[in-house]
Amino acid sequence: MYKNFIIFFRGTLLVLIIAGCTNQSADKEIKSPAKESISLADPLFHHLPVATTHIDFSNTITEGPNTNVLLYEYFYNGGGVAVGDVNGDGLQDIYFVSNMATNKLYLNKGNMNFQDITSEDIAGRPGPWKTGVAMADVNGDGKLDIYVCYSGKLPPAKRTNQLFINEGNDSNGVPHFSEQAEQYGLADSSYSTQAYFFDYDRDGDLDLLLLNHNPNSLPVLDDSVTAKILRLPDPATGIRLFRNDKNHFIDITEKAGLSSSALTYGLGAGIADLNGDGWQDIYVSNDYSVPDYLYINNHNGTFTNVLQKSIGHTSEFSMGNDVADINNDGLQDIFSLDMLPEDNHRQKLLVSPDNYGKFDLAVQSGFYYQYMRNMLQ
Repeated sequence: MYKNFIIFFRGTLLVLIIAGCTNQSADKEIKSPAKESISLADPLFHHLPVATTHIDFSNTITEGPNTNVLLYEYFYNGGGVAVGDVNGDGLQDIYFVSNMATNKLYLNKGNMNFQDITSEDIAGRPGPWKTGVAMADVNGDGKLDIYVCYSGKLPPAKRTNQLFINEGNDSNGVPHFSEQAEQYGLADSSYSTQAYFFDYDRDGDLDLLLLNHNPNSLPVLDDSVTAKILRLPDPATGIRLFRNDKNHFIDITEKAGLSSSALTYGLGAGIADLNGDGWQDIYVSNDYSVPDYLYINNHNGTFTNVLQKSIGHTSEFSMGNDVADINNDGLQDIFSLDMLPEDNHRQKLLVSPDNYGKFDLAVQSGFYYQYMRNMLQ
């Protein structure tokens, strides 16, 4: 048996060496100057300078005693970008979120030339901490509105999300907006990552999924404590679902069956018809060991989490996801991102020690099987 093991080990080692040599040869072939010149002769994308586009936005982050990654670990997650035709001229305009400074709205003038039309009625509140942004026709009047999310370790008044309703264009074709989050029931002050407008109940208007996150690190848990926390809703950190009732939004999170506990570290959501029944479903990506959720629409205003029945394992530190038909078979696939470094050196440098007890505790606590790498489901 020992000899067989030695033979097997040597054989395996030989295969690995051959595979390594083959990969090195392939890498050399790909990186050859001739092939680089061919690929660069007709690139798919070209860099356009500010002088051409007139887009000079920069998300400048200023560190300080009260603004740093030690106090708020999503400090470097960046700000959101929304693209849509806000003035109805058939061209796609761009709204940039600045975490700490002024948001910017650029009007597309054609030929990749943009005009900064930012005004006080659309720039957002000064100072931190703005996160995501969504463009959607919130009130169904045919014009795109803008919803800006806020977070950070700040008082609720500074975390209140803003809804900018499109009031139409002036004589120069420039749209104007008014802030009406309170009137629409969307002045939410939870720790928001991003807003997703979609018609979950198929009644013809847009409802809202508000993806939130806990600003504090994941605590050390045991299975009994975890089960207790997961049962308790936390409106400040948990995900929220709002139903649109004649342009007033009602929070129906608990009634809809969505988990909204303090163990929420939502960094991405994908909304699509995942089971082909014509109703919109939801995939939520959570950071840390907190599990992702796969919510199937029950057609009656509620959702059921079927992740453990539908997926064998997930990313662990899920950074976000996207849903699309990757292989053109007519079915929606889910691609989730993790924090696994690209090269082997950094993988070994940053990997934590294997801990079967910790892994088993996570599974027993209902966190399911999670691994630190990207996943395509």
